[in-house]
Amino acid sequence: MSDAGDLIDITQPVHPAIPVWPGDTPFEIEETWTIDEHCPVRVSKLTLSTHTGTHADAHSHYDSSADDVAGRSLLPYLGPCLVIPASGEGAAVEVEEVWAAIEAYDSVPERVLLRTFRRFPLESWPESFRAISSSLIDKLGAAGCRLIGTDAPSIDPQDSKTLDAHHAVHGHDMAILEGLVLDHVAPGRYELIALPLRIQGADASPVRAVLRPLSA
Repeated sequence: MSDAGDLIDITQPVHPAIPVWPGDTPFEIEETWTIDEHCPVRVSKLTLSTHTGTHADAHSHYDSSADDVAGRSLLPYLGPCLVIPASGEGAAVEVEEVWAAIEAYDSVPERVLLRTFRRFPLESWPESFRAISSSLIDKLGAAGCRLIGTDAPSIDPQDSKTLDAHHAVHGHDMAILEGLVLDHVAPGRYELIALPLRIQGADASPVRAVLRPLSA
């Protein structure tokens, strides 16, 4: 990912070959109007899943009675965060794996981003990925964390039917970012900017996620 000035882009590039959740909608872009002697502008039509690439989940993604992405406060998606490496061997990131890194700072950060891939799979859907344990979500939420982010496609295992981590997030009214690209980001403190689109009725939204380094 490229950066602009002091901004570090942690967003997946969106293109027709971008991997999507098995069975979900492939990304397509199609020209509606084309610049020629009859038309002065180009306009395109997009077909995509709300979970394409780097995206923010709304609570309505897993609870039909919960708020949509347009109803979410933007505050969790903007502000100081902590990037933590978490590419261990377990099926899920557990409290003991990351808590020492969190305690190295004065207080639990309001936003935590976990790098679970040693190298992000830009070209293919990952056969397996690390989830985040609901116990870690609970501990973060109880300590005042407002957002959990991951480079994995989901904070729950791909075959989960209970979505324990998602429901733990809901229980603490936290926000979720998934599909971040953190290969080129050193562990530490940053400012996160990753605003979802205001799509009424949507269960998620793609985001353009960037980091800005903060002084120690």
